[in-house]
Amino acid sequence: MRLLRGYVPAVRQAPQRTTPLPLPAVQKDVHRSAPPTLGEMYVSEERITLAIKMLLEGNSIASTSRITGIDKHTIFKALALAGERCEKVMGKLIVNVPVRDVEADEVWGFIKKKEGHKRPEEQHDETIGDQYCFVAIERHSKLVLNFALGRRSKATTDIFIEGLRHAIAHQPFQITTDGFAPYVNAISDTLADRVSYAQLIKVYRAPQEGEARYSPAEVASVEVVPVLGNPDPERICTSIVERQNLTIRMQIRRLTRLTNGFSKKWENLWSAYCLHFAYYNFCRIHKSIRVTPAMEAGTTDHVWDLSELLA
Repeated sequence: MRLLRGYVPAVRQAPQRTTPLPLPAVQKDVHRSAPPTLGEMYVSEERITLAIKMLLEGNSIASTSRITGIDKHTIFKALALAGERCEKVMGKLIVNVPVRDVEADEVWGFIKKKEGHKRPEEQHDETIGDQYCFVAIERHSKLVLNFALGRRSKATTDIFIEGLRHAIAHQPFQITTDGFAPYVNAISDTLADRVSYAQLIKVYRAPQEGEARYSPAEVASVEVVPVLGNPDPERICTSIVERQNLTIRMQIRRLTRLTNGFSKKWENLWSAYCLHFAYYNFCRIHKSIRVTPAMEAGTTDHVWDLSELLA
């Protein structure tokens, strides 16, 4: 779950050489007299902003470094600083939000290696292996209300739902989740005073030969299970949050399947999520509502640019 923060990798020392190498041309436009970008960096604001925009559009750290000429360690540092600021923006502004229909789901990812590849001495290290991002989104405004990163466990679920309670206004609403069992107690204990709750459980057919590894499973049936209150059957849905899961995988390179761009450190994955969700809420115009989710929810009255988000 969300345990660590603010990781800034140390700069590696270059090997000693008998003949000094000339400085790369890309370093000539670095002005030490300029005010620090993001408060701590002396790379020009234009280049750092370009690098962050590229990360937001699904580029890897390596490709961003090649295109911008910025060292990879500097990009990692920029990502950590941007993620920290975005986390503060989300925590400050996504509070007491009126909601009608909330959908919640989890996105799978991994850090350093998949769970099945962990060595025996790594089995209890929760900062590597499978990691799930729990996401709650308001169906009508498309606003991401809360997210949590950790194991797919009761502990992460409890923290996620507690954070959702702080994000929403104290008024009746309806929530839909998948069939993950810890949601039942977490929602009943935390949101019983205001919620109608139902689970939408999808049953998948067994994969045919040759499609088990890469092809998406086919839904065989859907089961609706009312859990708490009086949920309206017409409003039981997880389509919006599942579409948001696709957006996450398309916009965050480290979550793209079948690549070597996966996260090697927990802190970097958390920073990438913070940056993505804040940008999605405040800066990116949603095609269906033609404004940003934050504008539709009444949290702000204008489209933010990246500089305002990271100020």
